[in-house]
Amino acid sequence: MTGTGIAAEFRQVWKVYPCGLWSRRSIQALRGVSLAIPRGSIYGLVGPNRAGKTTLVKLLLSIAYPTRGSVLRLGQPAKDRSTLARIGYVHDSQAFPSYWSAHSLLECYGALSGLRRDALRHAVARRLDQVGLRDRAAEPISAFSKGMLQRLAVAQALLNDPELLVLDEPAEGMDLLARNLLHDLLRERQQQGSTAILVSHGLSDVQRVCDQLAVINYGEVAVAGKVEDLIHDRQHDGPIWKRS
Repeated sequence: MTGTGIAAEFRQVWKVYPCGLWSRRSIQALRGVSLAIPRGSIYGLVGPNRAGKTTLVKLLLSIAYPTRGSVLRLGQPAKDRSTLARIGYVHDSQAFPSYWSAHSLLECYGALSGLRRDALRHAVARRLDQVGLRDRAAEPISAFSKGMLQRLAVAQALLNDPELLVLDEPAEGMDLLARNLLHDLLRERQQQGSTAILVSHGLSDVQRVCDQLAVINYGEVAVAGKVEDLIHDRQHDGPIWKRS
């Protein structure tokens, strides 16, 4: 049984993608990954490109399913899609309709998440203010920079006040001010008891805001633990994902 103190858990998870003509070949994306992400933590998933980080996110969000092993989300099997209503997700590449305004976009996503009219109005105004887009709410998204799109994505992911927030490269394109705003927002939510998973191929943001991390490489957990301990070890042993 998964304890109440675990927000997400991967148990000996393997993921194989068939490829090639008639699926005769395969790509092994994950190799026996076991991880437990505590509730109330800001947890980093770090590693180079094609290491398996996005596959873990897909399994957690029921976008894909493990070949072997099991995934639990908020104490329930990931195949129980009812828990998705308690998740917020920031994709690494936004594809919002460019002709909408930020306000219209959030109203649409909020309605889809089941927010009632009064609650929706309050949530949209609050999230736009939190990410620093209140003064740009009526502008078309086509006029937004990459960093502004990332802020809007964070606002969208927070509309339903999720228990678990999953962010895939959220700081990509953000300036220093926006990154600091994001970090402050994550710490504020942590103080309220929420959990966040921050996916990154670099250590800078993870080191600043996460309390625990796992390094993924070649589909395996290279190392996992408290950030301060792993960063200290890295200073002596070289790049953190090259450790055996």
